[in-house]
Amino acid sequence: MASLTTQASRALARSSPALRLPAAAARAACLSTSSAVQGSSASSSFESPFKGESAYTKVPDFSKYMSKGPASRNQLFGYFMVGTLGAISAAGAKATIQEFLKNMSASADVLAMAKVEVDLNAIPEGKNVIIKWRGKPVFIRHRTAEEIEEANKVNVASLRDPQSDEERVKKPEWLVMLGVCTHLGCVPIGEAGDYGGWFCPCHGSHYDISGRIRKGPAPLNLEIPAYDFPEEDKLVIG
Repeated sequence: MASLTTQASRALARSSPALRLPAAAARAACLSTSSAVQGSSASSSFESPFKGESAYTKVPDFSKYMSKGPASRNQLFGYFMVGTLGAISAAGAKATIQEFLKNMSASADVLAMAKVEVDLNAIPEGKNVIIKWRGKPVFIRHRTAEEIEEANKVNVASLRDPQSDEERVKKPEWLVMLGVCTHLGCVPIGEAGDYGGWFCPCHGSHYDISGRIRKGPAPLNLEIPAYDFPEEDKLVIG
């Protein structure tokens, strides 16, 4: 009996249109909700900033800064500026190099010692004079005619350091040599020795009247410095 009542109530509900209204309303509400969700998702989608022209990508207008004159005037100004800067740079480089060379050059006292001037009138014939040049002694001999003749008679081939008298002097009467023994640097004594020239008592080296080694351990002749005769009675060494 109860089952018959249940079946009858179900059939009555299916046939009644008023009872189907709440289900239709529920489906409509679901559709509206889904469409609203889709609309909100579409409105929140990412948009690229590179789409179209933006106010932040516009290039400024620099036309008001451009020169109103011809292009040749601007070129002339550019050439002038380059030339001026080049001249200033060259002048600065020149001043720097000059100052550097000035600091590197010899001082006045060193230059004063570089050359020595001798008055030959103060040296009588047949005498020696010793002067100091660059910290070294220099022998100056005013030779006589007999001494010149004696120096020229020597057989050059027999000498330890072969050198003729003409090779060692610019004027036959004036002999100019460094007063330093070529053995160990001693200072020989003038007008002494076996050959009438110079003698080194330290180790027994004998030099002739032309300053050539003739006997003893010295290997070379006495050195001839650079000298000149700017005037007849003037001698400049160095």
